[in-house]
Amino acid sequence: MALLVVGSAAITVTAHAETVTLRGGNLYASPYAAPLPDAVIVMTDGVISAVGKASDVQVPADARVIDCSGKMIVAGFWNSHVHFTQGIWHNAGDAPAAPLTEHMQEMLTRWGFTTVWDLGSDPRDTLPLRRRIAAGEVAGPNIFLVGSIFPKDGHPAYLPAEMQLPEASTPDEAAELARTYMTLKLDGLKLFTGVYKGNKPVVNMDPAVAKAAVDVAHAQGKPVFAHPQNEVGVETVITAGVDILAHSNPTEGGYTAEQLARLKAQGTALIPTLSLYTTIVLIPDVTNRLVAAAVNELKQFSENGGPVLFGTDVGFIKLYDTTKEYELMHRALSERQILASLTTNPAQYFKATKKGRLERGFDADIVVLDGDPMNDIHNLAKVTYTIRAGHVIYQKP
Repeated sequence: MALLVVGSAAITVTAHAETVTLRGGNLYASPYAAPLPDAVIVMTDGVISAVGKASDVQVPADARVIDCSGKMIVAGFWNSHVHFTQGIWHNAGDAPAAPLTEHMQEMLTRWGFTTVWDLGSDPRDTLPLRRRIAAGEVAGPNIFLVGSIFPKDGHPAYLPAEMQLPEASTPDEAAELARTYMTLKLDGLKLFTGVYKGNKPVVNMDPAVAKAAVDVAHAQGKPVFAHPQNEVGVETVITAGVDILAHSNPTEGGYTAEQLARLKAQGTALIPTLSLYTTIVLIPDVTNRLVAAAVNELKQFSENGGPVLFGTDVGFIKLYDTTKEYELMHRALSERQILASLTTNPAQYFKATKKGRLERGFDADIVVLDGDPMNDIHNLAKVTYTIRAGHVIYQKP
């Protein structure tokens, strides 16, 4: 696994600092912890300065107090597969802030996301967007973004033909592209180890090309995601030492025992994107088979001990509501495992040592839910407040 320390690139809000206190809700400090009733969390300068039972925590006199009675408080959510490619994000550096914040709420913050991985957009839009979030001009999550590399003649059928894509036909070309992305201060790479071409055969990336890019990223401690399209693409992921499968690869047989062993040995993570498969085919029987195969792969992967990271491919798809993803994941994972995929798993995987838990000294990235997700998984999508770095970036109307 790549040794990425995301704290070095994390967003710091520069807006006016304030002390904010959540009081009266129940709290999960981590996915496998027992709930803490009648909890209080004090946030100062973007950090959790105190957490505990109401009887044990003194609320500062100047604090803004948010009543969370009857609510459940958990750590901020990660979505490890999004895209800032919709028209609203074009020219994000100069566009009015209000529409950007409004769409950010519709797409991400109303669902509890405080940190996201953008797995493919135009850095000329996303880097300025990230800067405006850091400055407090736009209310949004921490954004980490990657540079994409496609194989030669690997233009996906679902992208406009006129769109110029960065292709690599040799290891040298792949390494040069990777170095360019590192110079731009991007946070990782995404390799299309397999490309869907519609009625034409899948175009797969040569493993040597993939390995050259991986080596450049890993030399700088950056992670590499991959989009496989078939079993050949999965094999390339393993051979090249890619860190994260950006999608399931729904096949009737699922992963082989040998693949699972090699993926586990390399510490490869999986982003299932299960709800994606409900949007790409309009034939119900085909959709059901795709979903069943993807759920089976998730079950195989998790039972094999592989790290699972939550992600939806939102931005490419317009299914913003995360309810369906939770329902499908719940066919393979427990409530606590799903919460871990949103919080502790990505924090641990990406070495974000101050994220993923509600503890003193941790980043004040917090979600307040209407109810307990251990009683009903749908509660993960019922968000009352999303708080990043101690600032409310979404409040339920």
